[in-house]
Parts: sequence; structure tokens; C-alpha cells
Amino acid sequence: MHRLLALLLLCLTLTGAALAQAPADGAYGKLAAGSYSDIEAGVAELVTSGDPRAGTVIAALVDGRLYARAADKALLIRTGETYVDARTGQAAEGATDGLKALRLNNKVRRAVDAAQGQLNLLSPDPTKRREAADAVFKARDATALPAVEAAIARESDAGIKRTLSEARAAAILAKPTSPESDRLAAITTIQTRADGDAMAILRSLANDPSEAVKTASAKGIAAIETRLAIIGGVQNVWYGISLGSVLLLAAIGLAITFGVMGVINMAHGEMVMLGAYTTYLVQEVFRAQAPAWFDWSVAVSIPAAFLVAGAVGVAIERGIIRFLYGRPLETLLATFGVSLILQQTVRSIFGPTNREVGVPGFMTGAVDVFGLSITWGRLWIVGFSFALFLFLLFVLRKTSFGLKTRAVTQNRRMAAAMGIRTPWVDAMTFGLGSGIAGIAGVALSQIDNVSPNLGQGYIIDSFLVVVFGGVGSLWGTLVAALTLGVANKLAEPYLGAVLAKIALLIFIILFIQKRPRGLFALKGRAVES
Repeated sequence: MHRLLALLLLCLTLTGAALAQAPADGAYGKLAAGSYSDIEAGVAELVTSGDPRAGTVIAALVDGRLYARAADKALLIRTGETYVDARTGQAAEGATDGLKALRLNNKVRRAVDAAQGQLNLLSPDPTKRREAADAVFKARDATALPAVEAAIARESDAGIKRTLSEARAAAILAKPTSPESDRLAAITTIQTRADGDAMAILRSLANDPSEAVKTASAKGIAAIETRLAIIGGVQNVWYGISLGSVLLLAAIGLAITFGVMGVINMAHGEMVMLGAYTTYLVQEVFRAQAPAWFDWSVAVSIPAAFLVAGAVGVAIERGIIRFLYGRPLETLLATFGVSLILQQTVRSIFGPTNREVGVPGFMTGAVDVFGLSITWGRLWIVGFSFALFLFLLFVLRKTSFGLKTRAVTQNRRMAAAMGIRTPWVDAMTFGLGSGIAGIAGVALSQIDNVSPNLGQGYIIDSFLVVVFGGVGSLWGTLVAALTLGVANKLAEPYLGAVLAKIALLIFIILFIQKRPRGLFALKGRAVES
């Protein structure tokens, strides 16, 4: 009796194993057939078969490592120089000559993406589950509906569950036989996603036989278009603020030197360039001596760039500019010559090609905020530019040096009569403005090419910002930089990049005709006289 029961249990076990293995064997047979339609069907069957090697086989198919042997229709996976049996994972038996690699076309690739998504829907890794949900959504595979519904029932993460619901909605809409009520609910779910993929799904329903579905999809498309237009406008404003922060960094040092001394410093862009090359040298030292501390290289570059560019600025002021005060045309020509000398010097030392400046880990990647994609690098630069502005404002408003600088700005002769050493103020102010430009070079090295011509791309825009905002006014420089940056980015979609810049230039010319001193003109007897 006991033997009879044991035999019966053994038979049931073998029968269950055979029934479980049969779908997988059929899937392997279709894969080995080699045609695109057979491969697509085989992938779909393999996913639903419950075979534990399904993920390995599909991954090999994606990587181009899955081969079919024509003699016996065996499936082999290449691992290095050897082959293993796709069904068992054991070393392949028989000859490995005449193997044919299985290829993918676009239709099969979509099926593979959906299959990989289904296999990862129940992964313990949240990242893989999210990626799997996205893959199933994009594949719009109705056969994945049972797997998605099972994953929704088990999911605890709200964000992943929302993505799974969107994938379920996409699968329902891909199945024409779904009840109309389910399709209408799916349209509402897809509409809340509000991106290009959602728009494509809703547009595919334009010829749906149900009038209610077509009406709901048209309303959904209109709602998504409105939302995308709003997001696009806000995104352009953010890009404008980002551009304005760059212009602020490049122009804020020029606002000091131009405002205090009235010197048209055409070498200001080269101070920015020196700051960028200082960042490059500091990073080279970190790469060679302390690669584990590389992320700190930017923090070290800031004071280093300030000292290098500031020292060069003081040398230029003491060596050339102090002999040319009151002769603006000659200072323009002299500083233009200095800019050419600095460019050629850097070109001779570092070469004419771009230099690589690494981006620290904390400045890489992006964050999604209400549909806006904001890169960490740009966000750090915006914050840094405002912090630098506030620091400079503190120096000029709350320190003895700042008091003397403002006195010289408003009335140089009266300041000299009160005992202020105006030549010393000139030198230190020029050095401060040049040092700030060097710090700007540190930030710009993270978003632009570091080359001898780096500063030339910002010098004209810097002068426009200073003149538009008001010569010598820090608040004017801030408002002008942000205004020009935002206006430029809002105009670009309609006029193009070149025409947008031309339009802004014409606007500034007309504005200066009405307000020659800019938005925020400095007040003082010397200025007003």
C-alpha cells in the first residue's frame, strides 16, 4: 500500500514537472526556429512559462549571445569562448560549428523589452521594478496585463504603483476587446502622465470604433498639450535664470572695475579664462595626488582662482592702466592688447586644444520637479552665483574697503581730500573685480570648454549686462543679467538663437537712448556733474 502511494506521488510530480516544462520547451523550439515571428512568439511564451532561466536566455538574446544549432535545433548561449545549453545552463554537448546567432528587428525588440519588464516587475530591487514598469508601459503589450495586475497587488511604493497603473492602462488600450468602461478609465490614467509617450498612446486611438473613446482621447490630448505648453514656458524661464546666473558671474567683476575707475577692460574675459585654467591645474594635482578627494577640487579651485586672477589684475592695473586714467580709448586698446598676450601665453603653455575639467559627483545628474528637468550642475551654479553676489554686496556695504571704494566711485577728488589713498583703492578694486572673474571661470569650467578663447564668448555679453543694469550698480547687474537671460530664452523658440540676440541688442540700444545710465544709475556729485 505504501509503495503504491509513493508511486502515485512520483507520477503526479513527474506529470506536474512535465506540464511545467512543456510550455518552456515549446518556447525554446520557437526561438530555435530563427524567424522574427517565431522569436517574438517564443519570447512571449518563455516569460509566461515560469522557467527560472527565462531571464538569462532573454538577456543573452539582447546581447547577441544566443545561438541556434541547425542540426538539432538546440539553443546555446555563448559565455566567453565556451557555450552552454540555454535550457539547462550546463556545458553544451555536441558540435559548435554551424551556429546561427539569433537577431532582433524592431518588433522583436519591443517584445523583448516587454518581456524583460515582466520578469523584473516582482524584483526586490525598487529601481528594477520602476524600470520594468516603464518598459512595459512603452511596450504597450496586452499580454503583459496579468503580470502587471499581479505586480500592482503586491507593490507598496506609491511612485512605482502609479507607473504600474499607467502600464496597465497602456496594456488595456492596446487590447481592442477591452470593455469600453475600462478603456475610458485607462485614458484618464494615461492623461495624468502628461508626456510624449502618453500623447502618442492617445493619438493612436483616433480611429477607435467607440465614439466615447475617441472623444475622451481628444480631450486628453488637449489637456496634455496645455500642460506641456505651461511646463515648456516654465522650463524656458528656468533656462533663462540659468543663463542669467552665468552672465551675472561673468559681468559682476566687470561692474566693479568699470564702475569705480571707468576703465573699459577688454582683458576681463581673460581673467575668467585664467580662473578656468586654474581649476584645470588644481584638478590635475588632485588626480595625481589624491584621487579619492577629487570632489573637493572645485572647493579648492575657488580661492586659488581668485588669487591667481586677482594678482594678474593688480599687475595689469599697476603696470599699465594707472598711467592711462582719463583716456578711455587708450585703456580699451591697451587692455585689448593685454587680452591677446594672455591668450597667446596660455596657448603656448597649455596648447590650443580644449582641456578636460571633471565634474564632481555632487554636480552630476538631474532632478525632476513637477515635470521640469533640473540638472544639479546648473542648480549649483545658480546658487553659487547668488551666493557670490551676496558676498560681494557684503564686502562693498559692510567693510572699510567697501566704504572707501564707494567713496571713490561717487567722488574721487573728495575721497582723496579726505585722506583715502585712491591709487591703492584702484589697485585693490581692480584686483577684486579680476578675482571675482577668476571665480566665475571656476563655475564656467563645469559647463563650457576650457580653452584660450573661453573669455571671448562672455566679454560682449558682460558689457551689455553692465551698461543695461547701470554702471557700477551691483543690483542693476543682477537684474540686468536675469532679465537678459530670461528674455533671450523666451525669445529663442520664436526667433531662433541668432535673431533673439540681435533683438535683445536692438532693445538695449534703444533703452540706452532713453536711459543712458541704465536701470539703476549711481548717484553722486561726480556722477551727476
